[in-house]
Amino acid sequence: EKIQIPEEVRELYKLYRPTPLIRAHRLEKFLDTPAHIYYKYEGVSPTGAHKLNTTIAQAYYNKKEGVKTLIAETGAGQFGSALSLACNFFGLKCQIFMVRVSYDQKPYRKTVMQMYGADVTASPSTKTEFGKKILASNPDHTGSLGIAISEALETVVKTQGSKYALGSVLNHVLLHQTVVGQEAKKQMEKAGEYPDVIIGCVGGGSNFAGLTFPFMADKLKSKQKTRFVGVEPASCASLTKGKYEYDFGDTAQMTPLLKMYSLGSDFVPSPIHAGGLRYHGMAPQISFLYNEKLMEAVTYEQNPVFQAGVDFARCEGIIPAPESSHAIKAAMDEAIKAKKDGKKKVILFNLSGHGLLDLNGYDKFLHNKL
Repeated sequence: EKIQIPEEVRELYKLYRPTPLIRAHRLEKFLDTPAHIYYKYEGVSPTGAHKLNTTIAQAYYNKKEGVKTLIAETGAGQFGSALSLACNFFGLKCQIFMVRVSYDQKPYRKTVMQMYGADVTASPSTKTEFGKKILASNPDHTGSLGIAISEALETVVKTQGSKYALGSVLNHVLLHQTVVGQEAKKQMEKAGEYPDVIIGCVGGGSNFAGLTFPFMADKLKSKQKTRFVGVEPASCASLTKGKYEYDFGDTAQMTPLLKMYSLGSDFVPSPIHAGGLRYHGMAPQISFLYNEKLMEAVTYEQNPVFQAGVDFARCEGIIPAPESSHAIKAAMDEAIKAKKDGKKKVILFNLSGHGLLDLNGYDKFLHNKL
C-alpha cells in the first residue's frame, strides 16, 4: 500500500521532479561493453542532490505540528543545504552542525546553507557540552556524523519549539526517498528494459533505498532476479566490516538503539572527501536486507573512486559527487564483467548528486595529492 504524498509537498517537488533517467551511451562506448548503463540523476534538484526529497516532507510535517526550528547535522553539506532550503520554504528556522572536516573541505556548502537562512556551526563545537568534551580531548578533532548528531540532539533538548531532523538511516527518510525508484521504474518501462543489477552508494542508506526499494518489492514477490549492490568506502565499511547488533545512532549515545550493521557509535572514520558516507552505522531496513542476503555490498578505496568520477565526467559531462562516484565505480566494474562474460546486462545506478561543490577533492586527486 502506497502512502500518499501531501499536495504541498508535491507542489515543491515540481521544482525539480521528475528527475531524468539517462542512458550512459558514451560511458558504454568508453568501456567497450555490451552492458546498457542507466543512471537516475538527482543532481538536478536546487541543492544538487537527493536530500531535498526528504527535507521538504520533514519540514512540511513539522510546520503542521507547530514546530518553529529544525536542528540537524550534515556531513558533506548536502542534507544541510536541503534542510536549509526546505525550512525557508515553510518559514522555519534552521540550525546545522556540519562535520568539521567537510566544513573545511567544502566552504561553499556553508555559503549555500547561509544563503537559505540557516545558522551553520562546525562540529565538534563549543556550543554544546558534548562538543566541548570532544574538543578538550582533541582540539584538532576532524569530527564525525555521530558527533554532529549528538550536538544537534543536545541543542534540540535545550531549544524550545525545536525538533531534530535526520538526513538518512531512519525509516521515514527512506520512505520519502522512494519517489526516486518509483520514477525510475516507470522510466525504465518507457525504455523497454528492466535492470539486472541496481547500484547505489551507502552511508546511512537513504539514496540506495530510494532507488532500490520499489524494485526490491518485485524481487520479494519473486517477479524478478535483480541484484542490488550497495557501495561503501573502505575506510567506513559498516555493512562489510560492521557487526549486526543494537547500537546508538550517535557518539554521545542519546538516540534510541537501532538494530543495524555498525562499526561502533564511537568510531571516527578517516577524513575522506566523501563526507556523506562517513557514518558508523547503516539504516536498519538496509541492514535487515543485507543480513537476509537480499542485497550485496562492495567497498572501494578513495583513489579508484575518484578516477571513476573523472572518467564519468569526461564521458557524460557531469561532475559527480564523490559519494556518487562510489556507485559509478561499481557500475563500471559490472559493465567490464559483462564484457568479459560476453553478456548483455542492464545496469542502473543512482547518481545521487553533482560534485560542483566538491572540487577540492578532485583537485587533490588530479594533482596526485589525495
